[in-house]
Amino acid sequence: MTGDHISTIPIHKKNLFLQVVFLTITLFLSTAASAKNACYDIIYIWDADLERVLDYQDQLESLLDTDISKHLAVVGRDNEYGIIYDQNGTALSSSQAIIHHSEILHKAGLNVACAIKDQGYHRLYNVSYGHGPNADALKKTYSRIYQYLGREVGKNLFIEQTDSGNYTLIYRRRGDRKSTLRVAKRHAKLLRSKKISTSLTLEKNNPVIYGESSHLDDSEVTVAKAEPAKIVKKQSPPPKLTRRAIRKTSTNKAVMRAEGNTDVEKNIEEFIKRLRKKGKISRDEMTSWMVYDFTRDKSIVDINANQAFQAASMIKPFIALAFFHQVKKGKLVYGPKSRRKMEAMIQRSNNPATNWVMRNAGGPAKCEKILKENYGYIFKKTEIKEYIPANGRTYRNSALPADYIRFLRALWNKDLPYGEELRRVMALPGRDRLYSGTPIPQGTMVYNKTGSTAHLCGDMGILVPRTKDGHRYPYAIVGIIERQSRPANYGNWTTARSNVIRQVSTLVYEEMKKTYKLL
Repeated sequence: MTGDHISTIPIHKKNLFLQVVFLTITLFLSTAASAKNACYDIIYIWDADLERVLDYQDQLESLLDTDISKHLAVVGRDNEYGIIYDQNGTALSSSQAIIHHSEILHKAGLNVACAIKDQGYHRLYNVSYGHGPNADALKKTYSRIYQYLGREVGKNLFIEQTDSGNYTLIYRRRGDRKSTLRVAKRHAKLLRSKKISTSLTLEKNNPVIYGESSHLDDSEVTVAKAEPAKIVKKQSPPPKLTRRAIRKTSTNKAVMRAEGNTDVEKNIEEFIKRLRKKGKISRDEMTSWMVYDFTRDKSIVDINANQAFQAASMIKPFIALAFFHQVKKGKLVYGPKSRRKMEAMIQRSNNPATNWVMRNAGGPAKCEKILKENYGYIFKKTEIKEYIPANGRTYRNSALPADYIRFLRALWNKDLPYGEELRRVMALPGRDRLYSGTPIPQGTMVYNKTGSTAHLCGDMGILVPRTKDGHRYPYAIVGIIERQSRPANYGNWTTARSNVIRQVSTLVYEEMKKTYKLL
């Protein structure tokens, strides 16, 4: 090893894991002995692809304690990006951190953590448009900037909460200081007439409280109801689906299944076949893809809809529904604490928060019973068998892709208790696999929940894109890839499969764009 960095090493077996960690610590301490006053951070990954690094950061945040994950930072060096735990520790404290973190990561199928001197890389910068204790004032500034600066900025404009309890409005650029300063100066000129100034701010892993989907509140937009003229002329708008209507139609194959092989379904099937032929999706991987067009009230993609898959973290909105059912019945109170837990569970996929919500709703079996007894028209084969283990490896909870579609359909049609709040938390800014990292235009509303295990990568959600005149055409999309065996490198596997889901989501959007003349 050099004195600066030990590359990450894939680990497959426990005894090999212990040997590698021991070797890592021994080499590190022997080198660090000659630099007694040096400060060290913990490094998890280096990669030239920022999107991959950001996906990896999401995985780390779902596994590591909150006190650790809030100090994770994306950094740069040469043409690479990395994720560090910014601890500025001694050689001894860094060794202890390596052992603790590596054990957690190994259990989840990720690579060991390593030490790196607090040098040789640079922090990344964002553009700031103001900060302070008043979040509502920043939301008004957000609206003006979002309207004025265009697509590139709008998709990456956020209000974060700082360690001191204040708020800051940023364009999350994640660039080096020099180039970000140029952007800040350009924005300052553009916003001068709006009396909005700019400055630089370091990229920090602050919790995000407000972003594009929060700004594009579904109560403030026009959602198109009628079908486009080229599909059905003079068609009256489809009626709002009541619970009775959903119960009646949820088992109707003409409604819940695609009417033959649609063009987009064929495109997806051909795309997946090409990936299999190239070896980018292996033989032991099963995929499912579903798309439901709310405007026409019908399924347009139905691939393996009734095949049971691991649910991973996609089970969490179902757990939220069970909790809200108990609140509606007066058995639970939805207060500040439960609101924080709900946000952590959905936005940051926090597993301890999930277990808190599940426990208060009565436990796994009780949650499943609530859903099946009260929402059986939605949950045909959803099974909630376990709390989320400490290492995040939850394999026993499962659901049908069609269950996700029925759930999203009921959610959009405001047929669920506390549905407005559930939509709000599912719209909180986060990194998804349906919109983030895709060419889908800025201004698309997103309500979603991702899920990942060592065997599964998925996302389910509602996208609400718009036309030039502001009308919106919502649709639900589910993408799941599950493999029987564990991948040799979980980080690489889940990133690659996340990108497959993004590519399929883009294919779907392109078809919807043609149908409804979207942006």
